[in-house]
Amino acid sequence: MRALKLLALLPFAALLGGCDFVVLAPAGDIAVQQRDLVVISTVLMLIIVLPVMALTVFFAWRYRQSNAAAPYEPEWDHSTQLELVIWSAPLLIIICLGALTWMGTHLLDPYRSLGRIAADKPIESKDAPLNVEVVALDWKWLFIYPDYGVAAVNELAAPVDRPIRFRITASSVMNSFYIPALAGQIYAMPGMETKLHAVANKEGTYRGFSANYSGAGFSGMHFDFKSLSGADFDKWIATAKTSANMLGRTDYLQLERPSQNDPVRLYRSVDRDLYKAVLNMCVEPGKMCMSEMMAIDAKGGLGREGFNNTLPLTYDKYARRGAPLGSEPTFVAGICSMDEIKDAPSHEITAPLDLTPLRGFGLKRPPFSPAHPSSTSLLLGQRPKSES
Repeated sequence: MRALKLLALLPFAALLGGCDFVVLAPAGDIAVQQRDLVVISTVLMLIIVLPVMALTVFFAWRYRQSNAAAPYEPEWDHSTQLELVIWSAPLLIIICLGALTWMGTHLLDPYRSLGRIAADKPIESKDAPLNVEVVALDWKWLFIYPDYGVAAVNELAAPVDRPIRFRITASSVMNSFYIPALAGQIYAMPGMETKLHAVANKEGTYRGFSANYSGAGFSGMHFDFKSLSGADFDKWIATAKTSANMLGRTDYLQLERPSQNDPVRLYRSVDRDLYKAVLNMCVEPGKMCMSEMMAIDAKGGLGREGFNNTLPLTYDKYARRGAPLGSEPTFVAGICSMDEIKDAPSHEITAPLDLTPLRGFGLKRPPFSPAHPSSTSLLLGQRPKSES
């Protein structure tokens, strides 16, 4: 019977043979550092876990009822030596994990630009990053290459050893952008932008997908990430430029409608402000952008006249999205144009130039500049001279 039970488990062992341990064997430097963080943390925790499991079995066997040779001490309740071992070892582990987490949190910040291409290859001035704008749609991925003027659906390509700077948003519900071989996952949310910096160090085709359930077509929301040589990447861009598809705002409104298992599609041209319009939820002509509304509110708002300006921002991916304005009562007040907001400064977190010694931080302490000349005196409990 025991042999039959073992034979019954063999099919499950065969299923394990199909597992892809890409997280433990990644193709990019960021993913390698994240793997090392997971491995080191696991080993540190096993220093406590394994002895505890072994001692549990040992004590259960040593002090079993049938073992008359084991000492019986019902009045025993304390040992300073044991207390020292029991508490000091976990405390040291927690200190190590805390230091590791602190360094990893800063060094692997997805918003932070890369400080190196690989462990033995620092970033050089010629290593200009590849900019990719990512939009999570229902249920597909749109990748825009603003530097090349092309776009792709459900296919992402990048050259080996070139830093990649992702800017990520979504058209409707929240998704999670994840390429295990390249870097950790990061959320894609409508009306918000997240960033991710990564690099691929090996050629190959790797799987990317959404790691956050987003509806009926979620299971088909995956894509291929192609890590190519410089020459092959140039060929991929040239192939995209020969495509018959163009991606304007009207084309995007059709593309973003819910669909499942979409094939790979390349676009030879793309509206230069499309990503900004998607991010600000104003792809439709004449619709107030979210950035416009925030600019109006920052200047004091429009009062009662601006109360209904929130209506054009209402989002309904099954009905109102893409519908012409005027089908429902709306009020649109365009104060500024996309040309005025497109060049807004980017708040990049740069990597430190000097990585030795590695301290786990790269941001300088902001300077203190009081808003009023007498502010410092007031903070110190002194009265301004004009009031003396």
